[in-house]
Amino acid sequence: MAYGESLRYGVPTCEILHRRGGREPYGSSEQRVQVRPRETLFSQVLYLTGHDRQWTEDVVQETLIRAWQHSDTLNREPGMLRGCLLTVTKRIVIDGWRNQSARPQEAELESPENAETADQVDQSLSALAISEALRYLDSKYQAVIYETYLTGHTVREAAVILGIPEGTVKSRLYAAMRTLRRSLGELGSR
Repeated sequence: MAYGESLRYGVPTCEILHRRGGREPYGSSEQRVQVRPRETLFSQVLYLTGHDRQWTEDVVQETLIRAWQHSDTLNREPGMLRGCLLTVTKRIVIDGWRNQSARPQEAELESPENAETADQVDQSLSALAISEALRYLDSKYQAVIYETYLTGHTVREAAVILGIPEGTVKSRLYAAMRTLRRSLGELGSR
């Protein structure tokens, strides 16, 4: 257990230590502020988080970290310190609620095998749509796509294989990709 931590009723008691002037930590200038999460912060946050213990522990920890980082500006009077910590805690919880409402809800998969099967199906459907769109391209564009994307050659290597300048490969590749995007958009809307 680290310095400044002790257990009370099986719950950590966190001490925020403040030293002035770089003196010894055990000197008379040291000020200790004891914060008991179970008695104040933890019970308040547990209510605010809808009894989500993991989130509550994260919020209490973040509050104590912020108090430690700003310990030189904290008012050490017990009532003032408690109010300050509870205000910081409420703001952290509000930010958490806002973040949760802004993000889509996470869905947990029942088994990893289901995810793998879905990925294979998606890949097969994507490959089918791309091959369908490739059929509508001119043969010179198909050749550039084949040499760069499907075989993995660089633009320089594709130019040598096709016997055309690098700039031509780049412009055909750009035109082919633009046409493919347009074709795939039309296929998706059908």
